[in-house]
Amino acid sequence: MRLRLATPLFFLALAAQGPAFAQDPDGLVTPDADTAESLESRMAREAIAYEMPLPRGAPEQDYPLVAWCAALVEGHIALGRTLTTADDLDRDIIRLGGLEATDFRDALQAGRSRQTPATLAAARVAEAEAAGKWVPLMAQEDERIRSQAFGLFFGLPGRCEHAARRVRDDITTPPVTLDAAGLDEVGQPKPQ
Repeated sequence: MRLRLATPLFFLALAAQGPAFAQDPDGLVTPDADTAESLESRMAREAIAYEMPLPRGAPEQDYPLVAWCAALVEGHIALGRTLTTADDLDRDIIRLGGLEATDFRDALQAGRSRQTPATLAAARVAEAEAAGKWVPLMAQEDERIRSQAFGLFFGLPGRCEHAARRVRDDITTPPVTLDAAGLDEVGQPKPQ
């Protein structure tokens, strides 16, 4: 059994990621109809996501960022698949990661024809850099080290989800700001 660490900031970031989801009887995860996200909620999450600093090395432009995010998720999945000690939680993380990676790849495909050669080149570089982060871990012969790395991967910046939507839907306007979303500088609703 691996120790999975989480901080209050992690839970705050997780809560800001998106609407509630439900698992249907076939095991598919879908947005929970009772908690369908409003436009205001999505705008608030987007504003918070774009306000948060990105990890070192993550590209700022949406299209290269989505390529970077896809490669990170795919590397995490690949690492998880090397574990002979994977439990049900690990397998569920791998399955959900696969859904996330598919969403990112679909967004990249949908937006590819609208990108400049420079943006496509930046996306290739970002993807290669993100994929390269997993190479030393995949080479580890000690499964405990691979397992620890798999268990300690906290996921992606919230901006990945919004960047994928913006690329997929050809949204070229700047992301909504905290002020435009009715939020103060720390992401709390402004008094009316």
